[in-house]
Formats: sequence, C-alpha cells, structure tokens
Amino acid sequence: MTNGNNLLKNKTAIITGSASGIGKATAKILAREQATVICTDINEESAQKISHEINKSGGKSHAFSVDVTSRNAINHMVTEVVTKYGGVDFLFNSAGSILERLPFLEISDDLWDKTFDLNVKGTFYTMQSVIPEMLKKQSGVIVNMASMAHLNGSPKIAINYGASKGAVVTMTKGVAREFADQGIRCISISPGPIDTPFQKTASEEIRTELESWVPMGRYGKPEEIGELVLFIFSGKCNFMTADTILVNGGGGYR
Repeated sequence: MTNGNNLLKNKTAIITGSASGIGKATAKILAREQATVICTDINEESAQKISHEINKSGGKSHAFSVDVTSRNAINHMVTEVVTKYGGVDFLFNSAGSILERLPFLEISDDLWDKTFDLNVKGTFYTMQSVIPEMLKKQSGVIVNMASMAHLNGSPKIAINYGASKGAVVTMTKGVAREFADQGIRCISISPGPIDTPFQKTASEEIRTELESWVPMGRYGKPEEIGELVLFIFSGKCNFMTADTILVNGGGGYR
C-alpha cells in the first residue's frame, strides 16, 4: 500500500457497507492515510476480504459482519471497536440500496419499509451508537451517504429511495446542529450516478438515461467519493458541517 500524507494516523474509522463500491474504495483510501479501518458489511465474507487486503498491503483493519437494520448488531460492533481501539474518531455510513426499481404506484408497503429500514434506520442506529463515544472525547466526524435522488425525487425509478435519502439529509443536518458545540461534525454526500455494483443492477435503459443527465458525460468513480470523505475527515476544513455536498459531474437534477 502506497502511503499518502498520514492524515489519519492513529485514528479509527468505521465504514458500513464496506464490501463493495464506494464503501470499499473509501476503506482503502482511509487505510492509505494510516487510519485503522473497521470494515463492516452484512456480507461477512466480503468484509473480511477487503479487511485482509488492507492488512496485507500494510494497513490496519478489522472486519465485522453487521446488519445495519439491527440496533443490537451495531451496538455490539461499536462496543468491540471501542474496547479494542479506545474509541471511534470517524464514521462513514455507506450502507444503503434502492433494493428494487419500480414506478411509484407499484411500490409496496414492504418495499417502502425495507428501504427506510436500510437507508434511514441503519444511519440512525449507527449514529446513536457512535455519538456517545465521540462525546467522551468531544471530537468526531460523521459522513452519511445521501443521493442526488433526494433532490430529483427519482421519479419512475425509486421514489421510495429518494424519500429515504431525503430523510438522511435532514437527519444529518439536525444531528450536526445539535452537536456542533461539542466537537462533532456531521455531513452528508449526495452523489450523482457512480460506477458501482449498485448502479450495475439497473437496466441498460436506466443507466443510459442517468448518464445523459451528467454534463461531463460519464459516471463518477467510487474513488472520487472516497477522496471527498478523506478530505472531510482530515480536518482541512473544520468549519464544514450540517449540509450535503453534491458530487454529480454538473447534473443530476432532472
């Protein structure tokens, strides 16, 4: 692993949904900067794989199998991390999904509930578990994964997803403002289409349409989001909190 500037040396970062896509790319970037990276995912084998890759390359990592829709599973993971590493400095809530793409009138109660359980409750539970540990040190940074869907509503594709990410943006703003005077910053990132396994599940028609919304004419790369997470964690701009950062190649509002 090629070291960067050791921006996060001796710091501990928890990443949910770290087995693929943006979570995986971010895990490697934070490890490059000497953070101890806690890789969590519902897919235990994949979480172990990325953690092993980091350790083999000279970084520091530990893997946990975590279903973010389970408060007990999150609390257990955070307790173990604090016991082993002494605290939590950073949290990146990357876990989330559309689950299924459907027009509005075909969205069932079950799909709606599962979408909010994963995207909203998962973020809610993890922050509630980590923030008390950050308060002990009066220091910490949280980044939550939102989406441009919170602005465009994701019509005809997944309004349930757009609504859930809108909730994440609002929750982020509230948490940031509640704890701003206690050393904790909280920011969300709203990406446009990013070239991840998440997007590859869409039909070719949807993928082509999404790309047409981007003036740059391409999908973003997971690493482009990961480097932004690093910047937020690095302390290079500690006045930044309580908002969502749009990363969309100039588009994504349709």
